[in-house]
Amino acid sequence: MKSNAARLLDKLGIPYQILSYEVDPDDLAAESTAEKVGLPAEQVFKTLVVRGDTTGICFAVVPGNAQLDLKALARISGNRKVETVALKEVQPVTGYIRGGVTALASKKDYPVYLDETATLFEQITVSGGMRGMLLLLSPDDYLRAVSGTLGAIVQN
Repeated sequence: MKSNAARLLDKLGIPYQILSYEVDPDDLAAESTAEKVGLPAEQVFKTLVVRGDTTGICFAVVPGNAQLDLKALARISGNRKVETVALKEVQPVTGYIRGGVTALASKKDYPVYLDETATLFEQITVSGGMRGMLLLLSPDDYLRAVSGTLGAIVQN
């Protein structure tokens, strides 16, 4: 089954591969997902929904084994302060449920910030827009699809 995210990549002519995995609703951690698809956690990127005090909603896309650096994201996004959006707000804002959030074909085209470590890999995975689906594609193609910005946004 194709998601809106996969259809968007098709429309843009971007090559990708769908990776499916068994979903455990009690364990949606990126590290667990990475194990299920046989990839290192640093290659499986999670999409976080964040709100800046100046620019509003944006997506932070970081490796599954890393923590978002809120101060670094604030600097790169032109905010004084950013905070993660409350879980109850995620679906109304993005159209996606926890464990299936993606910047691809979101409800609105919010700014997207991809951690620079993505460029260490020929391909990364991001959520396909539903639980149990990842999309494997090149970091450059992902950035093009979401009009994203590359930067150092994880804690060291």
